[in-house]
Amino acid sequence: MATDYGYDSGLGFPETVRRHRVPAGLRAPFEGRTWREFGYVLLSLPISIVMFTYAVTMISLGAGLLVTFLGIPVFAAGLAGCRGLGALERARARGLLDLEVGDPEPLRMRKSGFMAWVGAVLKSGTSWRTLLYSVLHLPWATFSFVVAVNFWVYGWALLTYPLWFWVFPAYAGQDGLQLYGDQTHHIYLDNPFEIGVTALVGLLFTLATPWIVRALTMVDRVMVHGLLGPTRLSARVVELESDRGVVVDTASADLRRIERDLHDGAQARLVALAMDLGLAKEKLTEDPAAAARMVDEAHGEVKTALQELRDLARGIHPAVLTDRGLDAALSAVASRCTVPVQVEADLPARPAPAIEGIAYFTVSELLQNISKHSRATLAAVDVWRVENRLMLQVVDNGVGGADVSSGSGLAGLAERLDAVDGILVVDSPVGGPTRVTAELPWRGERV
Repeated sequence: MATDYGYDSGLGFPETVRRHRVPAGLRAPFEGRTWREFGYVLLSLPISIVMFTYAVTMISLGAGLLVTFLGIPVFAAGLAGCRGLGALERARARGLLDLEVGDPEPLRMRKSGFMAWVGAVLKSGTSWRTLLYSVLHLPWATFSFVVAVNFWVYGWALLTYPLWFWVFPAYAGQDGLQLYGDQTHHIYLDNPFEIGVTALVGLLFTLATPWIVRALTMVDRVMVHGLLGPTRLSARVVELESDRGVVVDTASADLRRIERDLHDGAQARLVALAMDLGLAKEKLTEDPAAAARMVDEAHGEVKTALQELRDLARGIHPAVLTDRGLDAALSAVASRCTVPVQVEADLPARPAPAIEGIAYFTVSELLQNISKHSRATLAAVDVWRVENRLMLQVVDNGVGGADVSSGSGLAGLAERLDAVDGILVVDSPVGGPTRVTAELPWRGERV
């Protein structure tokens, strides 16, 4: 095995790239993955027998008892047991097949109590899918077990035939492995050429067996993922619930930020302004010059407070974005960046206000990161539409090294975009340049 040193395209840090001297086809019979998959096939038969027997017995018993009040609870208990066996199968697939399959949606009970639980089990699609898996997996497990074991045993037996062919003349009373025989003719694999050809055939079987087992387990992967994993609808519900939590947390953080900015900034200045004007009022008759000077200072404080309020309002939703659209708003925020920024916007129409606002604040935060951390001398912002997606790209020639997974502001930005089905991709190798691409769903402006 040879070792090269390259650079990861996403982060720029050196990583070890390993190249095996032995081809994949020759090392497959000895890889851990092959043995784990073969172990999965061997375990599938006894486990599927247990699952099939349990499912058929409990469902048949429940169906037979439907004429009494015990039928429905027994039926529900059978489905619940199938759900438990499905959890065992998911764990087995994770451990032996490295299959990352999520848990299905849990039971949803509006009320508490035994009958509510029975109703939830019977209404759950997961219960019926696990029952279907328990019934369908037995014939497939039997087929894959027979195919895998036969290929594995015959392959290794023929491959090692030169080592044990002496068993036949010594203990079986024949010259070797019998290839053909009738009442008058017998063909044995006993000379060196035939023994070598037999070992070669065994080698071909041995090399092909891992790929056959891999193909068999691919069907198992499909069955586990399709019948025992979450459905697209349930996964989407979980994703939307998570996104809703992100949106709520983001809105709460924004409200706290606005409250803090008002309390520490404009409010404090207005309180000081009121005190200065009160002092100026007291000195108006005694010392008009000092009062005029204090009023002049208060006038400057008013201008500063108005500027802070204007900046705060721009941070909530800038007026230029509402009045003139995304192109003008991005040009305005780019003009405040400490790095020269070139803005190119090619949009046939204005997106929905919500999408427009998210796009604006995404670019604004990325430009702030460039000003604070990048040490760049030039940056560019491109905005365009591709079918039903709004694309944003911010590029700078700074030092690079930005990483979404490091828990920085980019991670929070990625969560905000994910809450509206957006995507954030960061390409920032050490030494630069940095290229951040954001993708948002396109929704047209309502008239």
